[in-house]
Amino acid sequence: QVQLVESGGGLVQAGGSLRLSCVASGRTFSRHAMGWFRQAPGKEREFVAAIGWSGSTTYYADSVKGRFTISRENAKNTVHLQMGSLKLEDTAVYYCAADLRQWSTAHSDSQRFDSWGQGTQVTVSS
Repeated sequence: QVQLVESGGGLVQAGGSLRLSCVASGRTFSRHAMGWFRQAPGKEREFVAAIGWSGSTTYYADSVKGRFTISRENAKNTVHLQMGSLKLEDTAVYYCAADLRQWSTAHSDSQRFDSWGQGTQVTVSS
């Protein structure tokens, strides 16, 4: 499986911005869809954003549309989540995930993402 390591989490005030990064090991990164999920205390893990293997397709949860942007740099085996206009309800542990099916497109099905990172904490304060 692909090993994923997230970074970039931290404490930020409401209305601020933060960029998360996820670095993947392996040599087939460019063939897989990537996604970001999050889990707040007492809540189930929820989908945030995904990007297809080519980077040409993206998919966002309604709660983050217009505020978050997912992107990838295949040459660096890295996927990013640029978060802006952060709200208190964005506070959660954010996880990076990879769909190991080749040529996979952007989607929100957590069951089809095979590899997961350990997560990075994002805390939005008032």
